[in-house]
Amino acid sequence: MLLIEVTNAREVMRQRIGSLGSRLIGRVVDAEAQVEKALIQELENAFRESGIEARILSVDGLQLVGRSHLELPLQVRDERQVQLP
Repeated sequence: MLLIEVTNAREVMRQRIGSLGSRLIGRVVDAEAQVEKALIQELENAFRESGIEARILSVDGLQLVGRSHLELPLQVRDERQVQLP
């Protein structure tokens, strides 16, 4: 299994959309998602040409910690603290 972390998504998007569009990164344009979408398309084409069958996933929220841990953060929708009187 391969994990690929794109570490310069914002810079790639700035190069593609220019300085005026770079102001929209993070507000309207999700740089990471756009770069991942383009990368997935390239991987899909290369895999087909090589006869490789694969499942390619773009997942939000994962973080690589050092060289040996993958962090899977939880999104908490609601939190309550109960205290006794």
